[in-house]
Amino acid sequence: MERLERSGRWLRAALARGPLRRRLPALLLAIAVLGSALKDSDLVPDTPLQNKRNPLNVYFVKVAWAWTLWLLLPFITLTTYELGRSKLLYGRTRSALLVLRRLGALLVGTAVWYLCTELFIYIENLTGECSLQGKPSQPGQPPRLYGSKRECQRDSGVWSGFDISGHCFLLSYCAMMILEELAVLEALAIEHSSKLRVVINVLLVSLCSLTMIWVFMFLCTALYFHDFSQKLLGVLIGLAAWYGTYRFWYLKPFSPGLPLPNIPLSSKKYSYSR
Repeated sequence: MERLERSGRWLRAALARGPLRRRLPALLLAIAVLGSALKDSDLVPDTPLQNKRNPLNVYFVKVAWAWTLWLLLPFITLTTYELGRSKLLYGRTRSALLVLRRLGALLVGTAVWYLCTELFIYIENLTGECSLQGKPSQPGQPPRLYGSKRECQRDSGVWSGFDISGHCFLLSYCAMMILEELAVLEALAIEHSSKLRVVINVLLVSLCSLTMIWVFMFLCTALYFHDFSQKLLGVLIGLAAWYGTYRFWYLKPFSPGLPLPNIPLSSKKYSYSR
């Protein structure tokens, strides 16, 4: 238990504050550029991570939004309610309403993930064509026209289109979203002996571990998969989604709001700058 407390204390200091949150976008862009340069120069050694069936890709990246959602849901609920219940903010009823409002960020994130994924699929289908290797066409029949990647693959074909990197988009968006939500810890004061503190520390360690996995797998994507333009566009869309929500829309009254609501500046607990 003491080790968990020390880990939670260290992670609060390292990740919950602003510097890393401000530098991560530039780091992700640098990884995309340098990783692509190494890939194009054939300087990347062969490793199991270049196989799409590697465990990290299958069990984490393929369901990246689900992992992010499942961990942020209890974290946002507990931290927002505890913060709102303090004398600095509201009573129990308004704290519950604040929790519901903040959980709207997960609905927004789900909508961003779904719409962007569908957009990427639409662009790939729009710009691609099917190549049927080793399958001769029937005499007297015109070649079949394929309208989507799924139809092409159903006939064992290879679809070549502009495939925007969904991994670069989603991993960058999830990592930035987690760091934004961790900012609430800057204003949260919980007694050391409280069970709630243990639960939040477990969620904190889990979220930070997940963020490190997302950044590591982002690096693997940059080194082994996609063209440079596809990766660059993917990460730019992910960062644009983060910026458009947490740096623009969530500052407005009719939005899920930022992780820290309007705490008086005179409070010693206030340290998160908008």
